[in-house]
Amino acid sequence: MAIRITTLAERPEFAATLWDMENTWHEFMLQDPVADLYYTLVKTAYPDHVLVADDDAEPGRMVARGYMTPFVSNGGELPDNGWDGVIRSGWLARERGLPTDAVSALEITVRRDLLGKGLSAVMLAALRDQAARLGHRELVAPVRPNLKHLEPHTPMAEYAFRTRADGLPHDAWLRVHVRAGGKIVKVAPRSMVVAGTAAEWRHWTGLPFDRSGPVEVPGALAPVHCDLAHDHAVYVEPNVWVSHPV
Repeated sequence: MAIRITTLAERPEFAATLWDMENTWHEFMLQDPVADLYYTLVKTAYPDHVLVADDDAEPGRMVARGYMTPFVSNGGELPDNGWDGVIRSGWLARERGLPTDAVSALEITVRRDLLGKGLSAVMLAALRDQAARLGHRELVAPVRPNLKHLEPHTPMAEYAFRTRADGLPHDAWLRVHVRAGGKIVKVAPRSMVVAGTAAEWRHWTGLPFDRSGPVEVPGALAPVHCDLAHDHAVYVEPNVWVSHPV
């Protein structure tokens, strides 16, 4: 494949179809309210932080996309609220007219029929290059390990630092980051929070949600905490902070 990767600012024609690409995201993952502080504004506020990729054989048909957000770090420690934290920080800075001093990757999505062909690594490299063009020396990322959902009860602090015999991370997506020069920094224990009623969770997952306690949900990195007496269920997703020098 001859992949062409550009920013959304360079190819604004992709704005109309940005969300149309087939992907593997589970419905419950789309319910984080903090996401609206970024994704509803991304086409107008952050087009130079969005990468779109298409194949020269099918120009105009997206094969992958990548998102970043600027945020305020003030040289401090990466936040425990990871994904939600950097989105909120970037939004508040924009609303208040404050300067940002850091950039975080948010998402790399590859078209469903092209998974396993190495495009994620290509997009990661492109995000790093774009972060450098924007004047940053580091790209951080609250990484969602792609095999963690197979072990929802394993603490992320244990899973994130598990390695193979060759010293590389056990998790495939974390391996891609480390091979690309990234360093695992810490766990973001509450990177994304999705709350809903039992009925909403039934709708999002097709599961009964008919008992209180932890519920294993396909695709979730940790159990969802269900409390029927109070009619709510809450998913707190841990991620892994990775730092990439650029």
